[in-house]
Amino acid sequence: MKRIYAKEEYCIGCRLCEIYCIFQHSGHQTLVKAFSESEAMNRPEPAVRVEEDGAISFALQCRHCDDAPCVAACISGAMTRDPETGAIMHDDEKCVGCWSCVMVCPFGAIQIDKEKGRVASKCDLCKGGEQPACVAHCPNEALVYE
Repeated sequence: MKRIYAKEEYCIGCRLCEIYCIFQHSGHQTLVKAFSESEAMNRPEPAVRVEEDGAISFALQCRHCDDAPCVAACISGAMTRDPETGAIMHDDEKCVGCWSCVMVCPFGAIQIDKEKGRVASKCDLCKGGEQPACVAHCPNEALVYE
């Protein structure tokens, strides 16, 4: 299964991965429209976050683990493995907001969706695309999809 890997030695902390993640999931055709003031309340949370510690920065997103603890911990069945791609997927409709997935994720990659409240938010590998938006728009190739 393909996964996103971060190379922190190439990351410059520009946060374009976050911007293009939001844009990809916004449903808009242009970046300007996705980030317009009128769309601020409907803007999705980025499923990738840039973590920084001094001069070191790197993108953090779901690693789609082989032995995914979030799937095992999910009491509602909202976290599942896609049988075709092997990616860990999240079903907003089934999520009950227990946050077990957030607590057991060894990477801290699952977040509480501030917009939806009770729903967890995580990377879906931009399903349907050739490569995730964060990887495609990283100017230094600090994110690799392999």
